[in-house]
Amino acid sequence: MGNYKRIFVIVIDSLGIGAMPDSERFGDIGVNTLGHISESVETFCIPNLQKLGLAGLTPLKQVAPSDAPLGYQAVLKEASNGKDTMTGHWEMMGIETETPFQTFTEHGFPKELIDELEKRTGHKVIGNKSASGTEIIEELGEEEIATGHMIVYTSADSVLQICGNEETFDLKELYRCCEIARELTLREEWKVGRVIARPYIGRKKGEFERTSNRHDYALKPPRKTVLNALKEEGLDVISVGKIVDIFDGEGITEAHKSRSSVHGMEQTIGLARSEFQGLCFVNLVDFDAKWGHRRNPSGYRDELERFDEKLGELLEILNEDDLLIISADHGTDPTYTGTDHTREKVPFLAYSKSMKGSGRLPEQETFAVIGATAAENFGVSMPEHTIGQSLLKYLK
Repeated sequence: MGNYKRIFVIVIDSLGIGAMPDSERFGDIGVNTLGHISESVETFCIPNLQKLGLAGLTPLKQVAPSDAPLGYQAVLKEASNGKDTMTGHWEMMGIETETPFQTFTEHGFPKELIDELEKRTGHKVIGNKSASGTEIIEELGEEEIATGHMIVYTSADSVLQICGNEETFDLKELYRCCEIARELTLREEWKVGRVIARPYIGRKKGEFERTSNRHDYALKPPRKTVLNALKEEGLDVISVGKIVDIFDGEGITEAHKSRSSVHGMEQTIGLARSEFQGLCFVNLVDFDAKWGHRRNPSGYRDELERFDEKLGELLEILNEDDLLIISADHGTDPTYTGTDHTREKVPFLAYSKSMKGSGRLPEQETFAVIGATAAENFGVSMPEHTIGQSLLKYLK
């Protein structure tokens, strides 16, 4: 075993810190999620992230870099060919994705897929276009409630999303339809990274509200990840938020769904007070889903400030032999055009109460340093055909 009994990896979903060298190939020019949030708001108070050195990784208008930040900091590049949630998280745990997942942004899903989905589910499909989730519910929610039709839509990400009103469509029926859609979209010509159930409540425009009963039906990773390796060695692999969905349950020993990012941090704090040995892997999705995609920099700022407050609580209760890593899976610059993710570098912040040193580490070529570090710490071999070099030797 290495230095730490427990490793907490917290993914601030979409907190990019500047364009990747190849970002223009993805249609993203001059993007910087965190930096542009700072430029867009008057105030920005993140004292705990400041102490951990976040402001030293990209300039922030209101937050000065710490002269002596706690722990270690680095900038991570993405090795994989993509900018979506699954690609980013899979890479953290050793999977390099060379062929990006299919998207259906321009014309919606093919008629053949929609016809089969209608036949198998018994619901007529309405929508079938790229849209914001909140906007398409406003547009078509009343029709769905009145007719029993099914809202299907996509986005710039590789997803097929189905909306269902919890009171009239029924949550179980929504999940059944999504399971059918997942089966259909395993075919190569229709393959998407995720099918997502998007339940909502309300009866008329202006009153619709999405609920926390979202469920993601993801593809399984194409091979074993660090999560599988840890689990096979008898270590705890605890997921918080949508991690269990992103990996389709692979390598997870215990899963906790979250109602919000604040709730996810509360769950993480609760787990830090408990006894386990292994990895706690956390995704906080609200940054991306509520603020990045909806291009709302002030809302994103507020979410970061709420996170920072909970981060302070977590820092206080961490044990001497705990390691905390904070990172992100891609960018979603809320000041950029459209509603898509943005191809960005991400932060790497590592802290333990037992660390004797601190400072800036060299820029890393892959997110997979996170999984490789966990594997080395727990004395576990990286699975075959995975990538990543451990940073454990620095984190002392």
